[in-house]
Amino acid sequence: MKKIKFLFVVFLGILLIYSCNKKSENSEMTNPLLQTWDTPFEVPPFDKIQPEHYLPAFYEAMNQQDAEIAAIVNSIETPNFINTIEALEYSGNTLSKISNIFFNILETNSNDEMQAIADSISPILSSHEDKINLNKELFAKIKTVYENRDKENLSREQNSLLDEYYKNFVRGGANLPEGKQERFKEINMQISTLALKFNKNVLDATNAYKLIIDKEEDLSGLPQSIRDAAKDSVKNIWTFTLDNPSLLPFLQYSSNREKRKEIWTAYSSRCNGGEFDNNEIITQLVNLRTERAQMLGYKSHADFVLDDAMAKNSKAVYDLLIKVWEPSVKKADEERKMYQQKAGTEKIQPYDWSYYAEIIRNEKYNLNEDSIKQYFSLDNVKNAVFTCAEKLYGLTFVENPKLPTYDTQAVAYEVKNNNEIIAILYMDFYVRPSKSSGAWMTEFRSQHQTQDGKNVIPIVSLVLNFPNPTANTPSLLNFDETETLFHEFGHALHGMLSKCRYNSIAGTNVPRDFVEFPSQFNENFATDKEVLKTYAKHYITGEIIPDVLIDQIEKAENFGQGFMNTELIAASLLDMDYHCMTEIKTFNPNEFENAAMQKYGLISEIIPRYKSQYFKHIFTSTFGYSAGYYSYTWAAVIEADAFELFKEKGIFNKETADSFRKNILEIGNTDNLMTRYKTFRGQEPEVYPLLKKRGLIE
Repeated sequence: MKKIKFLFVVFLGILLIYSCNKKSENSEMTNPLLQTWDTPFEVPPFDKIQPEHYLPAFYEAMNQQDAEIAAIVNSIETPNFINTIEALEYSGNTLSKISNIFFNILETNSNDEMQAIADSISPILSSHEDKINLNKELFAKIKTVYENRDKENLSREQNSLLDEYYKNFVRGGANLPEGKQERFKEINMQISTLALKFNKNVLDATNAYKLIIDKEEDLSGLPQSIRDAAKDSVKNIWTFTLDNPSLLPFLQYSSNREKRKEIWTAYSSRCNGGEFDNNEIITQLVNLRTERAQMLGYKSHADFVLDDAMAKNSKAVYDLLIKVWEPSVKKADEERKMYQQKAGTEKIQPYDWSYYAEIIRNEKYNLNEDSIKQYFSLDNVKNAVFTCAEKLYGLTFVENPKLPTYDTQAVAYEVKNNNEIIAILYMDFYVRPSKSSGAWMTEFRSQHQTQDGKNVIPIVSLVLNFPNPTANTPSLLNFDETETLFHEFGHALHGMLSKCRYNSIAGTNVPRDFVEFPSQFNENFATDKEVLKTYAKHYITGEIIPDVLIDQIEKAENFGQGFMNTELIAASLLDMDYHCMTEIKTFNPNEFENAAMQKYGLISEIIPRYKSQYFKHIFTSTFGYSAGYYSYTWAAVIEADAFELFKEKGIFNKETADSFRKNILEIGNTDNLMTRYKTFRGQEPEVYPLLKKRGLIE
């Protein structure tokens, strides 16, 4: 059965390529991806796009960019910023448009047909990109402009764009000798293909497992709302999956230890052997990245990545991580002893941690998470992020049901500022089998200006995996999910409030260790007492969350921070250890991970937030966090420091919010980001506010 499915996918890919090559010359007139969109705000015509449209559109778009690049290279004019850098920036617009649609849909509505297209086109797109990056004549012109920049009266943003293009071409292999360029292209193609396979394996492994319970006594400890969400009334069974809205409450509440062990084992062993094994892919990806970095003159992939980040080098990253790691592990060990005492003589295991944490938290603070969830319906939380954005930045959000959407669960909004529409926002809330796990912000179109200076508004999308509503209850969020929505909305604000000229350096196109700053900063508003009282209302009675419950939440705010920071930093250290490797060698990811965690002193009751085999952030191209998972902690230092100013001035102080918008959210990557941060804050960020905020120091 498995082999037949594989052969079908391969055959489908071949058939799609063949059909693409047979398209008639009038395909541009019939293919919606190649037409001028007459939709409102030129959003993608999702209702007209079919899978068979993608490959012909990709090939046509690559041909268009080839012609645009040829025009730059063959120009007899002296290379300058306008005819070289700006012309290059505006080349490939059609290809970018199609890629944004396809790869976003691949993550939200995947199926065998879409995956076959991805398998076919990804190596071809990689080759196309390499062909541009390794174009000698093109790079010679870029280098001429770069070396003669003082002869042109360039703006700050133009200088930033020039720096980015020159740096990216060098990092893309433009200075490599011809003898090494073929191997460089092979590596890029292999990395692209392997990353896709890794991602597909995680999705398939996640969907392949189901914990079926047919005896009600095996549901002991689970709140009624969790039971209702899992119940199939026709078959009279309860189904639990590895998606977080199903998995995490089960681990938290189920008193059935054997069932907890079963689902946790399935979760933590995904892609570690069997049909969806990712071990060999990890080894290949790490070695290929190391080889590529060394071809470019770096000792390791981490050196290559960090050279283009705020951190600049691995020492700075490790120094920060260890500063947070040491108090986190100490705190986690205190938590372990507390839970072990509650568990009695049986040694607690990773699948026991959440269960005993919930019991102790409830005893210490009289907090039951299922009771808290009653005050955090999805609609109320969504309205809260909208309200905060209105108070801080003057934004309003108007649902527009007439805009085409890529799924019936996605909702489209017009985003207005002073009655001017500045962005379109899609929100896709609920878990479904065709959607990758996790939560992320993405864009179908970044903010930029056309060559004649017309502003193009961004089309931003937030993708979540929240629990679906049931017949009896709306989607109720736990506090972590509530903060997740505020977090991703912070990314959305970064994209929607961008005021830049060039797409490549607009909005969220900033260094990886800065991009998480606006998102994590926005989380602060979820927990602020003033904000809580505006949106935390009981989903049945409408009662505002009582002060006594807010006080209990605040007292419990740092409960479990040992665990949360330990699992986060463990994953960050694991990522760095993989990508600081300087030798190409065969290794076993399980042995590598175990040795790394033992070296740092991770206690056995905790595993990294993502074990190697499903660590999508660092082994797929969707997130692009290889040697960059530390970014969440790096950015957390900045956001904790920044929010101190808001607390001093008032969390909705207009002057402070305007400065944050002007110096952080609007500028993209058009200026030195640390300089702009100091302009906003008046000082460099310090680690102390983060450690204090998370209760890791007294």
